[in-house]
Amino acid sequence: MNKILFVIFIYIFISCDVYHKVDVLIVGGGTSGTTAGIQSARMGAQSLIVEEGPWLGGMLTSAGVSAIDGNHKLPGGLWGEFRDKLEHHYGGANKLSTGWVSKVLFEPSVGKKILADMVAAEPNLEVKYNTSVTGIKNKKGYWLINLSSGNKKQIIKASVLIDGTELGDVAKKCGATYDVGMDARTNSGESIAGTNSNDIIQDLTYVAILKDYGHDIVMEKPEGYDPSHFFCSCKSTRCTNPKEGIRLWDCNQMITYGKLPNNKYMINWPIQGNDYYLNLIEMKSVEREEALKKAKQFTLNFVYYIHSDLGFKSFGLADDEYPTPDKLPIIPYHRESRRIHGMVRFNLNHVVAPFDQSEKLYRTNIAVGDYPVDHHHARYQGESELPNLHFYPIPSYGLPLGTMIPNNKDNLIVAEKSISVSNLINGTTRLQPVVLQIGQAAGALAALSIKDNVPPSKVPVRRVQHAILEAGGYLQPYLDLSKTDIHFKAVQRIGSTGILRGRGINVGWENQTWFDTDSILTTQMIQPGLKEFAPDFILPVNDGTITIDEAVTLVYSLAKHLKIQNVSSINKMLDDFISYWKNERIITDVQQEYITRKEFAVLLDKVVNPFDLYPVSINGEFNRLIK
Repeated sequence: MNKILFVIFIYIFISCDVYHKVDVLIVGGGTSGTTAGIQSARMGAQSLIVEEGPWLGGMLTSAGVSAIDGNHKLPGGLWGEFRDKLEHHYGGANKLSTGWVSKVLFEPSVGKKILADMVAAEPNLEVKYNTSVTGIKNKKGYWLINLSSGNKKQIIKASVLIDGTELGDVAKKCGATYDVGMDARTNSGESIAGTNSNDIIQDLTYVAILKDYGHDIVMEKPEGYDPSHFFCSCKSTRCTNPKEGIRLWDCNQMITYGKLPNNKYMINWPIQGNDYYLNLIEMKSVEREEALKKAKQFTLNFVYYIHSDLGFKSFGLADDEYPTPDKLPIIPYHRESRRIHGMVRFNLNHVVAPFDQSEKLYRTNIAVGDYPVDHHHARYQGESELPNLHFYPIPSYGLPLGTMIPNNKDNLIVAEKSISVSNLINGTTRLQPVVLQIGQAAGALAALSIKDNVPPSKVPVRRVQHAILEAGGYLQPYLDLSKTDIHFKAVQRIGSTGILRGRGINVGWENQTWFDTDSILTTQMIQPGLKEFAPDFILPVNDGTITIDEAVTLVYSLAKHLKIQNVSSINKMLDDFISYWKNERIITDVQQEYITRKEFAVLLDKVVNPFDLYPVSINGEFNRLIK
């Protein structure tokens, strides 16, 4: 008997290499998983990314969606850093503006190399490629994760676990509760939601990266080829019943939509192109693999249609992008996944009217977005019965921290597209720049959890926000103050208290929010937010525009009301601050009479520091019992 036990022990010892403990384990080296690992490592946490495939980057690279949608004027944090490196690689911002769908287009293989280099530069970060998770257990506050890579088995012990998978598979294995599909209007409270809930998700796409070879090439006709699926993908005499007549473009426009550098073309065409309806979420891995063969075949059919029927004879699948037998991307582009039940649920109402909601989630923002609500359902049978959600206009917005924290699992953070949002608002939070920021915030939250030795749910909101600001990120999506401005952080902080509020608008295809930095401050602008921040405070100024003298009196009175220590006299404060303004170039005319919104924000931030005065809850409520 002892011999049998000894043999079993030796077998386990040989076949199971127990890996050293890590602080943060990220499962899924996709768009968010990569930035989560980089950020947590930069903040001192020993971090490990486990990726099923051979590439990092997910939808940006492995899925081929290498045309960045949105946030062009909001280049925050690691998203901005990634874009800067693309510009450096290709020789300038103009070199990325090759197609008309985006101003940032690149070859997926280039994006993959840049991300791999960024990861390799972090001594606290390791990556395991071609590795899958076979088991997850929570034991005494730690996660024990079984990994498999070929014949090698490993067990990882991690303090914090981040789900960066494409479909929220880790969240499910950990027991987090979640939703799949569309929300009923009565549940989400969104006026444009459908009457009933269902399990319908957005179409996925197997993207194709084509290359113009400069001469006619031979392409084999795919099995079961049926060109009628694509007759209305662009203007054609064969298109007799277009689903989207107002968006029926010339075929050359369809091709150049996703034109990449070096004569390559991203084919991710939503108008009766290679979108494909397939709900993989609850399938087992073998079932997913089998189902995806149909999506791949559909894209190969579309590529053949472009080549043979539309006459782009020199175009074929790029032979220098993907290490796959069929030259298609490594994974499909998933637009939707599980959506966890988080500590908060972010929906369309929080975007359209953030200051009118009972939850003041805008005070807890850790990322920003400016893309419309965009849902792809054209390939779903019965699509005409679904709500029309094509480019529903919204202002730009901030994404709250609580969307990443499950409401029933400690030491688990959920990123990618599985955060706690409504089905509707997933149509904008799913875009690449937002997901890059989600990952960065997840990494910051995880690192602070390790540093403070508390679960992620107990990390103060303001601690995470400070980390985002220090990393060059945005909390509020203001367009009129660059992140390189010396007063950027002050305006971001004041905006995150709500004492001064941004102005969100929709202009055509653009979704915007402005702080109106140079507008003259009025009492009407400050009264609502200040009333929420300090309910008993009475404004010591008359209604209307506010002078510099009045602003200093207001801030001085507020500081005294809030019992701020070491506050100068009004006269000294005025002298000091005018000198400060002059030295810091915030104003050019020190004789001006009235104060602007930016000037007041800087004054308020410097003297009162309301951002840090009261902690805010995950719902955005001030805790005035703690200072």
